[in-house]
Amino acid sequence: MADEILVQDFGPWVEITLNRPDTLNSFNDAMHLALRAALDGAAGKRAVLLTGAGRAFCAGQDLGDRDPAKMGGAPDLQATLRDYYNPLIRQIRAFPGPVVCAVNGVAAGAGANLALACDIVLAADTAKFIQSFAKVGLVPDAGGSWMLPRLLGEARAKALALTATPVTAAQAVDWGLIWQAHPAQDLMHAARDLTAQLADGPTFGLASAKQAIQAAATNSLDDQLALEAELQGACGRSEDYAEGVSAFLQKRAPVFSGKAP
Repeated sequence: MADEILVQDFGPWVEITLNRPDTLNSFNDAMHLALRAALDGAAGKRAVLLTGAGRAFCAGQDLGDRDPAKMGGAPDLQATLRDYYNPLIRQIRAFPGPVVCAVNGVAAGAGANLALACDIVLAADTAKFIQSFAKVGLVPDAGGSWMLPRLLGEARAKALALTATPVTAAQAVDWGLIWQAHPAQDLMHAARDLTAQLADGPTFGLASAKQAIQAAATNSLDDQLALEAELQGACGRSEDYAEGVSAFLQKRAPVFSGKAP
């Protein structure tokens, strides 16, 4: 694994750390490729925890690679999104299991939207989420223009996109942008406990719930009801459903395998 990404294996789940702390974990091409490779390598795991090294989670794109004084012309940002950010966001959304994000510091630009693409987001109480694109004349990318209005509504989404106003962790929780905020010193303990709990759960069912909720953003009610029935049918044929019901009836803790039927 490249130095830009650190991977720690906890058996049923894996912790992936963005590791360019000197640049606030901003993205260059190498970190993009290393993160995607780490997610590919985690495909057999039952959950993933994503976080950042140092004092930031991720400051978005490394603008040192976009310095106009060092370039012969305008950058092809469409290609950057097509070849790097968009595949990464799709990979996280499609990961067959829960992806937890522990935002340990500032999450700005594409870094904020990388966090929001994850399934459950926890943040240090010192963290901030910044849609910093307006400061350099850009639009929210890495899925930001899709996620923000769905999470916050159009009014708040537009205000954040047009003003680049920082959102504190406490405000992000209050607005429904993220799940929880924790004292900075407790963040990783809480995030690891949650990820381990999810990895021990009925992860085929959890992945199906993730799929259903993500599809609801664009499905009609009829389409969503049909999808629920299809997914529930598959879950009902799984070992985890049989184990969960048996454990409930026998008044014991279940032992889930996470296997698809």
